[in-house]
Amino acid sequence: MARSATDRESAEKLWGMIKGVRIAMMTTLDENGILHSRPMATMPHAGFDDGTLWFFTRADSPKVHELQEHWRVNLSYADPGDQNYVSVSGVAQLVRDQDKIRFLWRDILSTWFPKGPDDPEVALLKVTVDQAEYWDSPSSAMVYAYGYVKAKLTGEPPSPGDHAKIAFQ
Repeated sequence: MARSATDRESAEKLWGMIKGVRIAMMTTLDENGILHSRPMATMPHAGFDDGTLWFFTRADSPKVHELQEHWRVNLSYADPGDQNYVSVSGVAQLVRDQDKIRFLWRDILSTWFPKGPDDPEVALLKVTVDQAEYWDSPSSAMVYAYGYVKAKLTGEPPSPGDHAKIAFQ
């Protein structure tokens, strides 16, 4: 289903907010129904044209085992300095495509995968985004000061900034 221009603009804004943060907290569900979150580095050079996010992982990691049972994930991105916050939900799957691994590989990944992209334990997590929500609040001290004064004088809160919910399916 094609998205409207507004949805496309929102999706582009969402991607701009995500690729600037780099680290997401990925939340999965274990076999006992307990939520687990861990930091994951988003591969910003992979793009977001098709609503897909990519992450490197070890094929035998606990999150991969959790995803075999419960494949839905949530990704949270935060940039408090710019007052940008993003929550993304979608479906994760393990990908062992060596061509894709080599294409997305960057030398900095050797820190976590010292044997390089040909290590048989190196895999990708492909997250197909189905919903996202973002909050883009004004971040300057002057805007906060204005909001504080406005709230005190009028009894009404200032505009919180831009907020959008995006459905990708």
